[in-house]
Amino acid sequence: MHKRKPDPLNLDPLNLSKNTPNSRIAIQSSGMHKAPIGKADIHFDDLNFDKGYDKFIAYAQSKLANLLFAYELDRQLKANNVDLTVAASHPGYTKTKLSRNFGFFVRVIIASILAQKVEMGALPILRAATDPQVKGGEYFGPTKKGERSGYPELVKSSDKSYDKELAQKLWKVSEQLTKINYDFKRK
Repeated sequence: MHKRKPDPLNLDPLNLSKNTPNSRIAIQSSGMHKAPIGKADIHFDDLNFDKGYDKFIAYAQSKLANLLFAYELDRQLKANNVDLTVAASHPGYTKTKLSRNFGFFVRVIIASILAQKVEMGALPILRAATDPQVKGGEYFGPTKKGERSGYPELVKSSDKSYDKELAQKLWKVSEQLTKINYDFKRK
């Protein structure tokens, strides 16, 4: 149940999606969710990085959280027999403005040589959102050059992203922080 003000138009995205045939939720993550040990984790003792901020650790945590959320949402919807598909993706190493805060060498030299075009990086999320064969709980990304480039295929995310206990803990903390609890039954 939502703790927000009632929506007079009943435009709640979850209610609209779960009551619309063939609905899909596509969640964007990143290969950075697999960052080296210590970086790709959920830091429950300092979720908002109040004790110290590191952009790489924060980014890795957010992308792992995206996958934990996607897989937990998919499990909860299936457990409640809600016909709503949830899939996730990552764009590979894509030439975006995200690298603008890196040094000259990474931003200009490495990105211009190794990064794929934005049009290619957009394909995995489009596949997650539109492929009629998606059953839910899948993760799509490029498969060439260590998942940095290429056309989207079904790929495996990190073992930690499939951790049900971690996902449920994050879900509960998220409910507490946002004061939003979803009711997965049809309305």
